[in-house]
Amino acid sequence: MFQDISPQVFDNHYDQRRAPIGTDYVVLYHNREAILHDGTLPRYQEVAAKWQLPGTAYTYLFSIDQTAFYLVADQVPEDAAYQYVETRRFTQLTPNWLAFAAATAAHLGWWYETNQFCGRCGHRMEQDSKERALRCPQCGQLIFPKISPAIIVGVTDGDSILMTKFLTGYNRYSLISGYAEIGETLEATIAREVHEEVGLSVHNIRYFGSQPWAPSESLLVGFFADLDQEKSIRLEHDELAKAQWFKREEIPHDDTTLSLTWKMIEAFRNHEV
Repeated sequence: MFQDISPQVFDNHYDQRRAPIGTDYVVLYHNREAILHDGTLPRYQEVAAKWQLPGTAYTYLFSIDQTAFYLVADQVPEDAAYQYVETRRFTQLTPNWLAFAAATAAHLGWWYETNQFCGRCGHRMEQDSKERALRCPQCGQLIFPKISPAIIVGVTDGDSILMTKFLTGYNRYSLISGYAEIGETLEATIAREVHEEVGLSVHNIRYFGSQPWAPSESLLVGFFADLDQEKSIRLEHDELAKAQWFKREEIPHDDTTLSLTWKMIEAFRNHEV
């Protein structure tokens, strides 16, 4: 899956004292966009030479092996070689470990950008010196990076699996999914989403796996569940364009197993679940 970058090792230990070196990567982030140079993230030596930013402009994010990633939240001028692109394109970078790192960095960039001021008293937040947190110097409010939990559920009926298509956006087959609401267990989220999206009920819910998904600032948690009883699909037309049962041998080959959704679909196709 997307986060499987072995043999490279992701180390998200916060170490703001680490000074950047020439080969480290820099994410110059602004409003869900970031600078790319020749189709990849620029290195610190390029950024330092081109924009002469103060040392305080660089926020340490994490490391992949010995290579660190830094965030610059100040908007910088573009030119023909260095241009802002939408960060959702980061999942297409190569190699795979760089795509994962860039998308994760963009998730943190969004968090820093959208929490510049205290939601309690309105004062400007400051970075904590010991952990990845933002602290209000006025009222003491402390906030940490936000991750939204979301479920993906493969609803099965014997040798068939229910697949859906969204009304807009991602235009390939997928599985039922949705964000957990306050006060819900993940099992309750599954029951609600299945009922809301296709009007069905399920039982025998079982865990499959999880995936950090930076493009939506979420943690995806995958489950399989059995259909309760035969019943016609009642499609939620506000979100979905289609819902259809597929036998294992009829499942379309729509995507790769970089996503948890298609890892689950392929596991069902291959009789692994």
